[in-house]
Parts: sequence; structure tokens; C-alpha cells
Amino acid sequence: MTAGRRFTVIGLMSGTSMDGIDAAILETDGDSLLVAGPHSGIAYPPGLRRTLLRLPSADVDLEAIEQTVTDLHAEAVRQLCAQASREVSSIDLIGFHGQTIHHDPEHRRTWQLGDGQRLADTLGCAVINQFRQNDLKHGGQGAPLAPAYHRALVHATGLTGPVAVLNIGGVSNVSVIDADFLYACDCGPGNALIDDWVSRRFDIAFDAGGRRAAAGAVDPAALATLLDSPYFLRSGPKSLDRNAFSPAPVAALSGEDGAATLTAFTAAAIALEAQRLPRVPGMWIVVGGGRHNLCLLDALRARLAVPVKTAEEVGWSGDAVEAQAFGYLAVRSARNWPLSWPETTGVATPVTGGIRWEPSTPRTAGPS
Repeated sequence: MTAGRRFTVIGLMSGTSMDGIDAAILETDGDSLLVAGPHSGIAYPPGLRRTLLRLPSADVDLEAIEQTVTDLHAEAVRQLCAQASREVSSIDLIGFHGQTIHHDPEHRRTWQLGDGQRLADTLGCAVINQFRQNDLKHGGQGAPLAPAYHRALVHATGLTGPVAVLNIGGVSNVSVIDADFLYACDCGPGNALIDDWVSRRFDIAFDAGGRRAAAGAVDPAALATLLDSPYFLRSGPKSLDRNAFSPAPVAALSGEDGAATLTAFTAAAIALEAQRLPRVPGMWIVVGGGRHNLCLLDALRARLAVPVKTAEEVGWSGDAVEAQAFGYLAVRSARNWPLSWPETTGVATPVTGGIRWEPSTPRTAGPS
């Protein structure tokens, strides 16, 4: 690696909402140079998503599931390259997050499905995956990892801090940026509890626009019970599994009231974490799928009492940010630069991470 080299990378992200794969092209040096390219996404087939949501405890052929997940990531790369009218061979590196099926930082365990060698061989392109393990090995939580990119993006946009970048996926996490200062942690639930609830009650994958929640009423007693978790008494950095919170307190509610209460829970958990942040953000920028939930955004604006903007309002592509982040982290990994810091994951010292896989066969990615 030479200082200042520009890489064309594809970042792949399949988050804890477990709804599909986001892919994004990024040109970057792993530092301050960021040129965002096209992005796209593919949904998981419904049967695969149902299986993934049952893992790791389900009695299934995990090797076969991992191969399927990996091959879908390869297809996401091919589709994105076709959309961008470029060959897969023009990509220098792929950042492959994989599909998290279990995250237990207290016991130094995290599990992302994804076969790095299979993806490299399929596409004929170098791949970096397994970003979280080295952080856990050195005493960190293994998450969140996107804050390094959030800071670079805030700087590239010319925003002055303190600024909070709030990613609402299956769980919610926040990065606080103020010049070179960076702090991060998982706040609490994101979309996962809401998605699971409306799937059971209404047979829909998610609460589009927050319409089901908007039609219901928040149950104060159920909300108080949900917020009575030791997690909300802990200071960060800290991280969560998507199944860390039980929906039992809303079990007796109507479909709409349960959606309203779980949406309020996500907003209230974020607001609680806001009170503990080491610097007070003057603005929050929401990325990830949760920014489409208008009921959730309204609740956040009411509770945070400072401007809450969506990614698009500051010129970002909100569906691409986390995928871009893992392309950016792949370059940092290749250059042996830190991916996490004591202030972002609780790791003992700044550490890099990731495992690099080179194709074991010539480039045979097929049509791009």
C-alpha cells in the first residue's frame, strides 16, 4: 500500500434487520477521500429470512445456509456492477460484513455468516471479512464499527460538531463526532422488535412509514417495563444482540398499540443514551432503515429537542451509508489502520481487524 492510494471498493452490509443485502461502490483512500458511487440492494427470499431469524438455535444445515448467504452477496455485487456499467474486475477490494446471527460481547462471541474464500473465488476479487473478531480479542465489544466511516463522512460533508450519526437498523447505534473526537455505542432496540411484532400481528415485513404505530396509542406501563433493563444503566461503549429485549410487556396489546409502544421504546432508549453522551450533539443525522419510519422520527424529534435530520437532508444516501462503511473499513484493514478505538468499542487500544481472502482461481466472475 502506498500513502494516498485511491481504491475502488464495494461494501456489503446485511444488518440485524435481516431483510436483505445493501451494496455500495466507494472510491476511498481509507482516510479522508470519499467519492460515493452507485448503490443497490437485494432482498432475502422470505424463506431464507425466516430461517435466519431462527438462528443460531434452529436445527438446519448451517454450512448450506452460509453458502446461500454468500452466493446472494455475490449476486448483489454482480447486480451493482451491471447497474454501474462496470466490470467486477475493476473493483480492487470487497468489504464483506456477513450476516450476524449472534452477538454476545460479554462472552467475547460474535457470529457473522459469510464465506470469504467462496466470495473471493466466485467474483475473482480480493475480499475482507470477519471485521469484528480482533476487536473482541483485544477486549472490545466488537461493535459498532461504522463510526470510523461516520466521522470521515461528517468531515467530508463539512459539518461541524458535535454531530450525532444515528443508525437505526435492527438495533440502534450512535456515533458522536466533534472534529477528531469520536465516541460510539449501541443505544438499544432499533427496528427489530417493531418488525417482528408487525410480522406476527399483521403478516407484513415492517411498519411502512410507521403507519401502524401512528394508528395506535403508547401503553405507559408497558413502556416503563421495557425501559426497566440494566442495559440502560450502563455507560458506553456497549453493544447489543438484536434479541436482547423481550417483547413480552406488549403481548396483551392490540397490534397498533403494540407497534406504537415498541416504536416509543426505540425512541426513548435513544433519548436515554443521549443523556449519557460525553458531548452534547447539536444535530442528529439518521441513517438506516429506521429513517423511513415517520412515527419514529417524530418521537425522536420530540425527545431529543435538537434538529433531527435524515441522511438525505444532508446529502447522503441513507440506504448506502453502512455498506459504504464496510468498503471503507476494508481499505483501512488492508492498510493495517485502526477500525476501532477505546471510545467506540471499549477495546484496550486502537486495533485493526479483518481477514483478507485472495481468489484461489482466476477471475471468472462471469458477466457483470
